[in-house]
Amino acid sequence: MDLLALADFNLVARHGGFGKAARASGRPKATLSRRVTELEAALELRLFERGARNLKLTEEGRALHERTAALLTELDETAADIASGAEKPRGRLRISAPLLLSQTAMGKIAAGFALKYPDVRLEITTEDRAVDMIEEGYDLVIRVNPDPDESLVGRAFLRDRLVVVASPDLARPAGDLHAPGVVRGPGNQQTWNVMTTEGAAAIRIEPVLAMSSLIMVRDAVRAGVGAARLPISLVSHDMADRTLVHWGDIQGSEIALWALYPSRRLLSARVSAFLEYLKQAFPNGTPEELAAYIGR
Repeated sequence: MDLLALADFNLVARHGGFGKAARASGRPKATLSRRVTELEAALELRLFERGARNLKLTEEGRALHERTAALLTELDETAADIASGAEKPRGRLRISAPLLLSQTAMGKIAAGFALKYPDVRLEITTEDRAVDMIEEGYDLVIRVNPDPDESLVGRAFLRDRLVVVASPDLARPAGDLHAPGVVRGPGNQQTWNVMTTEGAAAIRIEPVLAMSSLIMVRDAVRAGVGAARLPISLVSHDMADRTLVHWGDIQGSEIALWALYPSRRLLSARVSAFLEYLKQAFPNGTPEELAAYIGR
């Protein structure tokens, strides 16, 4: 594929017409039209619907633009950095992060990264859903226990686990019993399979509160309403000073936070810098490191 023709196609697609693209770039309108026509002939696809007064991308043209525009931008930025000898990452970096990490740690992470790399325009949105990185224009996503995806690569940078905690005033049920006064978080759990110092126990829960945010759940448990299932990084300080007591660990509740990016994209300097920053912030990736980073 002719990369120059592809770049001209994206220029026209971005500006919505040959005339606008020509004025914005200083390139002859006839040259842009010819290059796009040559690209259509090479691909044997019509990329634009050409009306009398307007130009509209076809379905194939829209797909080509969405999947190649970011790649060409990264190529341009990489070439410019190499040519100028630049070492600092620059440009826009869009990241999608899960709600709990965003509420507890991403503000501090983002601030530290922005101070270290002032030429990067960092944008972070909070999404618990699995966003489509290509369609929605993200450079990096952070996901909890992601399903295998051949189109994404990355690494786990943090690990956590779920524990059951409660106010010291609340009696812990012994064996396979009901647990009244439970604060239930996201999901619809009916039973907690807990490993305690006495062994395994199946605790059937009777929620008195149900909340969609784990921060709200923790605050409610701190107030003495009942027991809750929470990440240990979120309550380790409370456990240490006995504000909350540890009933046991949820069996099979290991949590891994992954930083992922599209496998078919070049790894930009911005993404590399952010991955390295995460590694420096959490060198061992343990729940204890996250708890210390969050603080009280």
